Amino acid sequence: MTSSRGEDLNGAVAAMKGEEEKSQWKLFIEDISVLQLVMSFLFMGVLCLLLMLYLMFTPLWPLPTLYFAWQFYDWHKPERGGRRSDVVRNWKVWQHFKDYFPVKLVKTAELSPSKNYILGCHPHGIMSMGAFSSFATEAGGFAEAFPGMRSTLAVLAGLFRLPIFRDYLMIAGLLPVSKESLEYKLSRTGAGNAVVIIIGGAEESLACTPGVNTVVMKHRKGFVRLALENGADLVPVYSFGENELFPQVVLSEGSVGRKLQALFKQVMGFAPCIFTGGRWLLLPYRRPVTTVVGSPISVPYLCSPSEEQVDHYHTLYMEALSKLFHTHKTSCGLSETHQLCII
Repeated sequence: MTSSRGEDLNGAVAAMKGEEEKSQWKLFIEDISVLQLVMSFLFMGVLCLLLMLYLMFTPLWPLPTLYFAWQFYDWHKPERGGRRSDVVRNWKVWQHFKDYFPVKLVKTAELSPSKNYILGCHPHGIMSMGAFSSFATEAGGFAEAFPGMRSTLAVLAGLFRLPIFRDYLMIAGLLPVSKESLEYKLSRTGAGNAVVIIIGGAEESLACTPGVNTVVMKHRKGFVRLALENGADLVPVYSFGENELFPQVVLSEGSVGRKLQALFKQVMGFAPCIFTGGRWLLLPYRRPVTTVVGSPISVPYLCSPSEEQVDHYHTLYMEALSKLFHTHKTSCGLSETHQLCII
């Protein structure tokens, strides 16, 4: 407990020193850059849907009618590669977003542009800020660190059913985390793809809390089967500091609140986390996030992998993730006594 408090204090001191070196205008711009993503994450999808439904009952009804007709025609586009825009991924706002924490991408091995990869990113945290900055924007530095590679972050598939919001996600280069979408990306868009999946998903977000490093993946094997079926190498990724950004009220297993969270997650696909931020209660705390990309695990191409083969590569992946965590934890602000809990 003393060690954890000491690390929190060191992190806070480092953040304060970083803030002192920046102008008030720079700090404000960074706040707004992060706030816009938080607001988009929490409210933009629902607000876009409500806006379109409202317009249906106004003299402007032809606009949503035309849009819904277009959406119906374009329904399968997210599963067929989307419509990525490098202009959006290069927006200056993402550099300010990265500087806010700051987020740092660490490369430990080469990735060959002649191959495709599935990057498993851990932990989910509340909003996966490290993964977003590193893999969904060019400010993260992935393209410079891995020349010839294109990173694509996969997110909740249901978000691509929301009007307008789906188009914003697609031009940002995000894709649904569905088998159809990921198979298309790995098998029909050439080589040099790095598909990033946040393995723990909504269940893992319910377990995230400062000072704790818990990942949900013992029974998450679909990404391994997908890798085998497409001959895509597996790469473990760990974002140190992700769980430090938002304090969360973690409800005990078996409690009424936890059961309600589980029910909501089952119905809606995402978990209603009870969290607070720093300023305005929505901004995450300014804590450094270091996203470490591990070494690739060579995976053969198998049309119909057996359960034993899936289990074998799943075990190799968990061992590689654990090794990555313990190799880099002290250089990323954790003490030697910190452990990785895989559930």
